[in-house]
Amino acid sequence: MEKFEYKTLFTDAKGVFGGKVDQYSFQNELNELGSQGWELVNTVAAAQSYGSTRWIISIFKRKIQ
Repeated sequence: MEKFEYKTLFTDAKGVFGGKVDQYSFQNELNELGSQGWELVNTVAAAQSYGSTRWIISIFKRKIQ
């Protein structure tokens, strides 16, 4: 049976009008985790009041050897 470990990455998306994410930094972080064997499974936008996105939560998994 395959076994996995999981990791979450919280990316701050706050801002005055809905926020912005530094695409370059976010992509570099994803590539770094990918080079370590982590596979991106899903991303979830976590909202704060009034529906604006506060965090982008990225969920990763990798097989345990």
